[in-house]
Amino acid sequence: MTYLKVCALDDVPADGALAVEVGDTPVAIARSGGDVYALNDICSHAEVSLSEGEIYDGTIECWLHGSCFDLRTGKPTNPPATQPVATYKVKVEDGDVYVSLAADD
Repeated sequence: MTYLKVCALDDVPADGALAVEVGDTPVAIARSGGDVYALNDICSHAEVSLSEGEIYDGTIECWLHGSCFDLRTGKPTNPPATQPVATYKVKVEDGDVYVSLAADD
């Protein structure tokens, strides 16, 4: 599995998100409660950037219509979104955040 360095951990706001590109894929790097998550940055409902939304209770909220997505699974926790967003493997090493877009084996 290949991990790519996407940003420094310090670039990701505490209980917030940062938009990055991994190849051609828009990814939101999110911090919540000290944990770091990576998920597709495009809302499955309205195709806007999730990284511009709020992080709370282990979710990221789409700023346009208020759908929330679980940071661990990408599943929507309330309407209007009904489809999940992709989540990706993430690791933090030496103060840097790495993401793998590879599917789970």
